[in-house]
Amino acid sequence: MKIRIALIAAALVSTAAFAPQARAQDSSVTFQFETGRTGGTVMVALFSSGEGYNRDQSVASRVVPVTAETVSVTFEGLAPGSYAMRSFYDINDDGEMNTNLFGMPVEPYAFSNNARGNMGPASWDRARFNVNGAVVQTISLR
Repeated sequence: MKIRIALIAAALVSTAAFAPQARAQDSSVTFQFETGRTGGTVMVALFSSGEGYNRDQSVASRVVPVTAETVSVTFEGLAPGSYAMRSFYDINDDGEMNTNLFGMPVEPYAFSNNARGNMGPASWDRARFNVNGAVVQTISLR
């Protein structure tokens, strides 16, 4: 009887050790964008590596119509790991980020973690976050 209880306890402990871990493709990330207005679209790109982030090679992207002052988008079926997001609010809905004569954006943009760049986009290290299960981030477009 003691051996049986010990075996059952060992099985429960080993099962519990793996329970909190999300299985591959079971993770998701939701971004909630505070736009402050309606109209236009939010363009969102998700990256799974620093190399992809730096080369603008996203693993997924979405175009979200802005029908309220806060909109959200969810990327599901993600493998657990590191990700980063880039986005911009296409206010005039022309499909591109508009810039001034000096190349500075004139439409609001944002990165995951509400990271900020220095004379350019936020770096992978600043925008990177871990996904293992369901993750939610509230993003302020600026």
